[in-house]
Amino acid sequence: MRVIICGAGQVGYGIAERLSAEGNEVTVIDRNAELVQRIRDTLDARGVHGHGSHPDALASAGAEDADMLIAVTQVDEVNMIACQVAHSIFGVPTRIARIRAQAYLRSEWADLFARNHLPIDVIISPEVEVGDLILQRIRHPGASEIVDFEEGRVSVVAIDVQEDCAVIDTPLNQLTELFPNLLATVMGVRRDGKMMVLRTRDQLQAGDQAYVAVAGDQVDRVLGLFGRDEKPPSRIVIGGAGNIGRYVARKLEAGGDGISVRLIEDDRQRAQAAAEELGSSIVVYGDALSEDIMHEVDVRDTHMYLGLTNDDETNILSAVMASELGCPTTIALVNQAQYPRFARRLGVDAFINPRAVTVSRILRHVRRGRIRGVYTLQNGAAELLEAEALDTSPLVGKQLRDVKLDPGIRIGAIIRGEEVIMPAGDQKIEAGDFVIVFSLADSVREVEQLFRVSIDFF
Repeated sequence: MRVIICGAGQVGYGIAERLSAEGNEVTVIDRNAELVQRIRDTLDARGVHGHGSHPDALASAGAEDADMLIAVTQVDEVNMIACQVAHSIFGVPTRIARIRAQAYLRSEWADLFARNHLPIDVIISPEVEVGDLILQRIRHPGASEIVDFEEGRVSVVAIDVQEDCAVIDTPLNQLTELFPNLLATVMGVRRDGKMMVLRTRDQLQAGDQAYVAVAGDQVDRVLGLFGRDEKPPSRIVIGGAGNIGRYVARKLEAGGDGISVRLIEDDRQRAQAAAEELGSSIVVYGDALSEDIMHEVDVRDTHMYLGLTNDDETNILSAVMASELGCPTTIALVNQAQYPRFARRLGVDAFINPRAVTVSRILRHVRRGRIRGVYTLQNGAAELLEAEALDTSPLVGKQLRDVKLDPGIRIGAIIRGEEVIMPAGDQKIEAGDFVIVFSLADSVREVEQLFRVSIDFF
């Protein structure tokens, strides 16, 4: 696939890194010559110095032959115009734009992005998607990570397996016998820094991070089984009143659960704007790295601290300070993939990577076959995929025990209408089913083959 990316910042670089590593032909456009040179020096991708919405720059990037344009510059309007030019002049088939301003995304303006207005096929709003992930973590604080599929019918939950976990050293097939009504499948683990697929005879070990597909209404039950049934917080402090921090605070206020929210913001103008926008939330003007400010917001008596500024180091260090002052749960927003490796040792409980969330959303449109959803794990070491089974799929009509799956693939759940089905040896997948799959990076192409539209590969 030939892909043009407008914007070589953190998000654009992350997308280019992933797509080029998978063998796609990638060209990145940016006005910053240093960022373009970094693309050329470190990735198997072309770099074009220019303005992403200018026809000459797009022509230099090969827009006439491009299959997809991804506009992720810092300016919404540049991203919109880049998609318009790609459509009107070059006929690029698929156009994706990052749009951060929520005013553009209001439902009453939905027609703005129709083909005869601003022809954008996919709108990415990282602030909203990251904010929704954080809200999921607030609802289920015992999970290290949680991803919903099909409006929450199935969730995939990452759970840290500790020494006191009741299900360690027990073959997974025995768990099914012990809990016959539990709609859950342990698909894989991160063990000693490596992602692994687990089979029914395998066992969980202390220190694993397990990835479990579970019916949406049984998430709390699974967390309890793993000894991680923690109560949702009722007092939260947020470091940063930017787009993500305000989004989370607004949603918590609208939820009506009576959660007390306090925000810390070191930009006076932004703090004032947040105070005017929010209702019951309290905004404190100050530095999240100041111990005095942490005392002022009573972080010692807070149930959860969220580091959501635009600076990774501030998020990590403020989370460490909150933990040291007595806050039991801390989460930091971190763009740099290498930071969590050491920051976890400092006492930060969990991390959310905005770049990974954006890349996951885009991969859904890059993947071949009937792939409806993609979520990357551990910086691309594995993926969660939701795919639609068609009549032509080799999975359809056979008992799962008779299907020879790649060793790097594990089916976690089947969604059939309103019903959630856990995979068993005698289970058959029907055409029209949605299938949740855990796949190691090297096996993703095999997943695509399983759900391709054509049958050329038989």
